[in-house]
Amino acid sequence: MAAFMLGQQVRQFSTSVIRPATKLVRPPIQVYGVEGRYATALFSAASKQNKLSQTEQELGKVYALIEDPKVSSIVMNPHVKRSIKQKTFTDALSKAKVSPMIINLINALADNGRLPLTGDVINAFGKMMSAHRGEVICSVTTAQPLDEANLAELKVALNGFLQKGETIKLETKLDSSILGGMIVSIGDNYVDMSTKTKIQKLTKLIKET
Repeated sequence: MAAFMLGQQVRQFSTSVIRPATKLVRPPIQVYGVEGRYATALFSAASKQNKLSQTEQELGKVYALIEDPKVSSIVMNPHVKRSIKQKTFTDALSKAKVSPMIINLINALADNGRLPLTGDVINAFGKMMSAHRGEVICSVTTAQPLDEANLAELKVALNGFLQKGETIKLETKLDSSILGGMIVSIGDNYVDMSTKTKIQKLTKLIKET
């Protein structure tokens, strides 16, 4: 029942920005979950209006707003009335001069009590846009920052995973708990070369012998 209601809510948002006679434009990748459904509807609407790049830029403004303590303290507060959250957000969006499409998205999220998912929807849309541009998102986690030489060598190695027309979108993260080495995630590939994992495997092997 909940899934059915969610489907209705997302379709309602989608039809508010897309002419009913047009078909849904599927993004190049599917992002699952509630945020994925809203992002898919937004991608379709923006694609139909040839405003994908503009929508991505405007979502950047929305993300900045939800990171602003003055706004987030109201719109992300579960104790504030839904109507107050919606008005606060839409007023801020109007000042930011975003398109009606973005305002429709926020109104749909607000009407369904899903404003806390705004950041997740933005991230989901970002993944779709990366795929649309032929970017392959790669996450590399290390215990210490990589120097320029190591980073350049890593990029060369990662290019081996790419298909024709694809480019790497590299995201680096620091996590001292892995002790050393690195953890690489690119597309459907996941490689754990961290010192922490090596120690865990060695410890397990010693216990089993």
